[in-house]
Amino acid sequence: MLDASHLLMRLGGVARGRELQAFGLTRQQLAAQVDADEIRRLRPGVFASPSTPDAVISAAEHGGALTCEAALTHHGVWTLIEHPRVHVWMGADGRRHPHERCACVSHFFAGTTTLGVASVEDALAHLFRCAGHEAFFASFESAWRLRLLTRAARDRVRAALPRSARWLVDFARADSDSGLESLVRLRLHLIGIRLACQVTIQGVGRVDFLVGDRLIIEVDGRLNHASAERRHNDLVRDAAASLLGYETLRFDYAQVVHDWPSVERAILAAVDRADVRD
Repeated sequence: MLDASHLLMRLGGVARGRELQAFGLTRQQLAAQVDADEIRRLRPGVFASPSTPDAVISAAEHGGALTCEAALTHHGVWTLIEHPRVHVWMGADGRRHPHERCACVSHFFAGTTTLGVASVEDALAHLFRCAGHEAFFASFESAWRLRLLTRAARDRVRAALPRSARWLVDFARADSDSGLESLVRLRLHLIGIRLACQVTIQGVGRVDFLVGDRLIIEVDGRLNHASAERRHNDLVRDAAASLLGYETLRFDYAQVVHDWPSVERAILAAVDRADVRD
């Protein structure tokens, strides 16, 4: 007998019964594998592998595909929200199915959807409409860096944006080390500060950003630089930079995401001291 669980994983973890039957499984076989706890019946006509992630299960129970930041997290893309809610792409005329502990956000965006997880392209386009330019930009650069977006895919994502927002794709680059760096670069660009990115300074190493000739900006992500050893290495680098005449500003995730006004004021003050603003 066909292994429905293995087939389900090949189909993204969830599928409708008619999709499984197209591969030769009968209703009786599906029922038998449900009874044997080899697969799960989420609702009439919808099945899942036991190993399918909870977010994908919730989206399928709700009636569509996981999208926005939850889908991008599933694909390994950096997202501004660390633990996003389940957003469900219902298609233009989908029907919600309330389910136990349902906290899903329904999106009736146009296009053909199915169960499972939206593609990176679709999830990015949905994310812009759902969460705005900052969340989109940070995730777009992350997906590009992870080589999840071909040139053609980037063009399709760009075309899906409003004309007024397409500059975000044009401004993006593939070498941002983290979504947090993307966020900082975008915000500083919008207030007129030009950055050189991923600059190698002899005697210091590679720094996140260089403003003008002497101002270094470093951004520490959610997990980076948490250990005592990494903190020590950062201090050594900052001291080496100071000996060479550089000023280093270092910010962590909480500062950038939750206290940006203070970060911006500190950067603007340093820029004024260095007299390097465009």
